[in-house]
Amino acid sequence: MPFYVKQGSIPTKRHITFKKDNGELYREELFSTHGFSNIYSNKYHHNMPTKALEVSRYNLSHGEDWQDSLVQNYKLDTKQADCNGNFFNSRNKIFFNNDVAMYTAKVTEDTAEFYRNAYADEIVFIHEGEGTLYSEYGALAVKKWDYLIVPRGTTYQLKFDDYSNVRLFVIESASMVEVPKHFRNEYGQMLESAPYCERDIRTPILQDAIVEQGEFPLVSKFGDKYQLTTLEWHPFDLVGWDGCVYPWAFNIQEYAPKVGKIHLPPSDHIVFSAHNFVVCNFVPRPYDFHPQSIPAPYYHNNIDSDEVLYYVDGDFMSRTGIEAGYMTLHQKGVPHGPQPGRTEASIGKTETYEYAVMVDTFAPLKLTEHVKQCMSNDYNRSWIEN
Repeated sequence: MPFYVKQGSIPTKRHITFKKDNGELYREELFSTHGFSNIYSNKYHHNMPTKALEVSRYNLSHGEDWQDSLVQNYKLDTKQADCNGNFFNSRNKIFFNNDVAMYTAKVTEDTAEFYRNAYADEIVFIHEGEGTLYSEYGALAVKKWDYLIVPRGTTYQLKFDDYSNVRLFVIESASMVEVPKHFRNEYGQMLESAPYCERDIRTPILQDAIVEQGEFPLVSKFGDKYQLTTLEWHPFDLVGWDGCVYPWAFNIQEYAPKVGKIHLPPSDHIVFSAHNFVVCNFVPRPYDFHPQSIPAPYYHNNIDSDEVLYYVDGDFMSRTGIEAGYMTLHQKGVPHGPQPGRTEASIGKTETYEYAVMVDTFAPLKLTEHVKQCMSNDYNRSWIEN
């Protein structure tokens, strides 16, 4: 994160005695990244965060690999893979490689279990729903079209006010999810030219510590394997914390898009970066203002990247037959672009209303059986002119 946050009660210096009123020590936990050489937070617990009563296996699968999938363009209706479940076990893995995995989920129920992704940062896009993300760091109100950035190792729960219509798009990153470096100055502050700033970022508000002994189920994800740890103490027992590692939220509607005289490449709409992939988003904006501009994107061939689009809302000007919750995959080495007639139809238009999240990966993506279940079989023929 680009800025430091301090909440609750903390000692005057790190790694010194910090005592409760009864003389017992609070337990300091250093939450560090990249060894001890990058951003970190210090958390002060009422009890040792290491106390566990039992550890056991937890069986959960999000989708089997589609071994013989073809390298081609794909369109799929992710709603066809929907299943019942909570904020983590309802996730259906769609695309993945060693750097990133993408999931969709229809969340239908609450859970008392706590969740921790031990090996990956998460970007949880709230397509539909409102609620609260609870973690050691406090409560963070979440709303429709929020990006939630959850650092790996965070113990959290995601609860919704109403489970009749909750939909998520989840991006799991093997590397740290960052605000792009070219959005920040050498001190970490967001530049004037960045499409969002610190005022747009929402951080957790520390709640009263829950000092409760019992049996608290924590489901931890280690790559593709899960374990259930029964904790002796409630994990949200912090009296204070400070640092630069914590969950945070940013709403796609706060993004200020660039506008050019002629069509700008998708990379100009970047929102987050990570190792070997970037996340971009498309939001309502005025179109290009050259008198002969073509607002629709040119046909292009992703020589170095696979391109995934998750469609959120609006009129997607380069293609018909797209609804909210659909995804497309355009793989490297296969050209794609507007379907017939859409280029001509875009000429003279002055603005667009569309919301979409795009993930560009620099290593080929693998597909799961969910793609076979949800895909449109005639998508490759949608460029054939009648």
